[in-house]
Amino acid sequence: MTDVRNLKSKVCLVGDIAVGKTSLIDRYVVNSFDDRYLTTLGTKVTKKVLDVPLPDADVVAHMDMTIWDIMGQQGFRQLLQDAYFFGVRGVLAVADITRRITLDDLAGWIESVEHVAGKVPVLIAINKADLVGDAEFGAAEIERTAASLHSEYLMTSAKTGENVEEAFRRLGELVARRQVPAAPVGS
Repeated sequence: MTDVRNLKSKVCLVGDIAVGKTSLIDRYVVNSFDDRYLTTLGTKVTKKVLDVPLPDADVVAHMDMTIWDIMGQQGFRQLLQDAYFFGVRGVLAVADITRRITLDDLAGWIESVEHVAGKVPVLIAINKADLVGDAEFGAAEIERTAASLHSEYLMTSAKTGENVEEAFRRLGELVARRQVPAAPVGS
């Protein structure tokens, strides 16, 4: 019989300003998209509950995911990282396909989180996949960055909804696997 485990997990979305962190959250939580840009000041916290099946542990993780949307200004990262990254269990690191610098900056964002929270699961979201015609980098650069950060990646679009649900589901699975050990062989 499958066991249900209740988990509380704080995850952060990190990345440079205007990569679409808030839009990804809005698409995931309330299935909406607004193309007017509004700067996130400080942080915005949202909650979503999801069930994550972990068949190898014979568990369904009932996860209360607290999603922290972190302001994208880099100076802010150094100033308040201890307060915002404390207790983080996973990171959705977001880059904008139309701005190469946002991919290059992901390592610094992840390093800031890990300085406070230690090694945590990271999933990279290459956002604005609907604008791939304006891309400043391609699959080879994404794969190199993902490999250097020991991370998986997905192409996402908050505008169309492409892979948004999957990105949060996959991050939830990575986080849950860290919190729920696999069942011993033969059990």
